[in-house]
Amino acid sequence: MEPEIIREIMERVPLDDALRYSGVPKPTEEDFAEMRAAADRLKRSLQPRRVWKVFPVEKTPDGMSLVGSGLVLSGHMAETMLADCPSAVLLACTAGTALDGAIRTWQSRDMAAAVLMDGYGSAFVEAVADQVEQEISARFPDLYKTDRFSPGYGDLPLDLQPEILTALNAYRLAGIAATDSLMLQPCKSITAVLGLSPRPQRARIRGCGYCALRETCRIRKGGNSCAL
Repeated sequence: MEPEIIREIMERVPLDDALRYSGVPKPTEEDFAEMRAAADRLKRSLQPRRVWKVFPVEKTPDGMSLVGSGLVLSGHMAETMLADCPSAVLLACTAGTALDGAIRTWQSRDMAAAVLMDGYGSAFVEAVADQVEQEISARFPDLYKTDRFSPGYGDLPLDLQPEILTALNAYRLAGIAATDSLMLQPCKSITAVLGLSPRPQRARIRGCGYCALRETCRIRKGGNSCAL
């Protein structure tokens, strides 16, 4: 992405979200100052990339097929989200490999600072995904988007990660791969699906009850939620 777009994304990163991702549920002014310092340390390491593609949607006995992608999205989540959508977008985005290296370096210097950087990276890549949604809206101004949803969220299988990356040619176009344990690399990366409809779409998937990480989530264990 162009440097000016990266700066714009950084300005939009909610620092309270970054602090929640870092395990700070009720931040003080000092916490915000430390997070701003963490973001400043990372600004040269943020190298976001993204790729997205639109596919026709067809309902099949096995789930919602994204025609031409080789993907069939099984489960109630995909059926609900795409029920009113003739097409859907697959997207993948990442904060880049340099961020992973910066966090590892700081882990050996100052673990507390590294934790804040990790949280900022999580919030930053979500902001990159928001930027992708803006690009999609600009490309299709007459269509309405559903909430975006990702493998591992609700009942959308996590093992779709490699198939999504393959359908997007994401390794070549954005440098994103999946490990054998289905973790994305670079670490601060996202894949997602969102539907496109000629009619307005209501929010459907906010809350911990839909998330596959609900049993291990640090934010939830602290009595909070990252839901909008």
